[in-house]
Amino acid sequence: MHQPQDSSRIQRNALVAGIAAFVAWGLAPAYWKLLKTVPSLEILAHRFIWTVLFLGMLLSWQGRWPEVLRNLRSRRASLFYLSSGVIMGVTWGLFIWAVIVGRVLETSLGYFMTPILNVLLGALVLRERLSPWQLASILIASAGVLFLTFGYGRFPWVAVALCLTFGVYGLLRKQSATRAVSGVFIESIFLFPIAVGYLFWLAQRGKIAFGPPHLSLSLLLVATGVVTAMPLVWFGYAARNLRLVTIGFLQYLAPTGSFFLGVFAYREPFTREHLITFLLIWIALVIVSTEAVLRWRRNGRAPSAVLPEPARIEPSI
Repeated sequence: MHQPQDSSRIQRNALVAGIAAFVAWGLAPAYWKLLKTVPSLEILAHRFIWTVLFLGMLLSWQGRWPEVLRNLRSRRASLFYLSSGVIMGVTWGLFIWAVIVGRVLETSLGYFMTPILNVLLGALVLRERLSPWQLASILIASAGVLFLTFGYGRFPWVAVALCLTFGVYGLLRKQSATRAVSGVFIESIFLFPIAVGYLFWLAQRGKIAFGPPHLSLSLLLVATGVVTAMPLVWFGYAARNLRLVTIGFLQYLAPTGSFFLGVFAYREPFTREHLITFLLIWIALVIVSTEAVLRWRRNGRAPSAVLPEPARIEPSI
């Protein structure tokens, strides 16, 4: 049994770990920008390969292979892993491409919209009842997207696509009910052979940005495994020791970090239409989060629909 001092220390360390995880995800665009001379698909292939290798070593060190094998023995679970792995690949690839071509702000918008989509998916797929406040938040967020579409003259398809793919990914991860590190490892091994094959194909054609002639890029590509895995480790520790409500609010640090990078570091266009759209999304988030916290206090349990479960929010980028 933990002493009060130990419990306080664990809570404090967990909070630091949670902040570190979401800040790392929020600042991830700065890392992918360093690889802007490498094609997005090649970066994605390397990310899968080095993530599998790094997580494999981590799982060995933690002695968690029985957990991985137990999950792989289930045909139903394997189908969920394969599906979520494909969706994760699409999300990772789209995010990396968007960052490289200068659409960091739009990725931020997409991840701000995701909690609202979680509410909608909960109603449509899991048959959860929408409260009037939840319905209002969905309508306000939709109005924000429509305003940007008609006011700015361009549909924010990157934001919407990231929101949809990550929302569906979260739903699949919820169904599989796996922990962060082992879940991402299993999903990644399904796409590992494709990634290796693609890099071999690039190497045969002499178009691969990896090896002695590209030493700095090669080191950055190898490090994608660490960049992907370490926030998951921090997140896993935070999720085990913090209230779900706290984790739910911490998740907004990630798109906030990307937002500031896009506007202030990379000087991406931020028009009046962008401002109004973001304000509408933020209002929707305030409404849906406040309603969730009030419901949690009333019922005495964490609001899973809006302040998402760990499986819904770990590897966002």
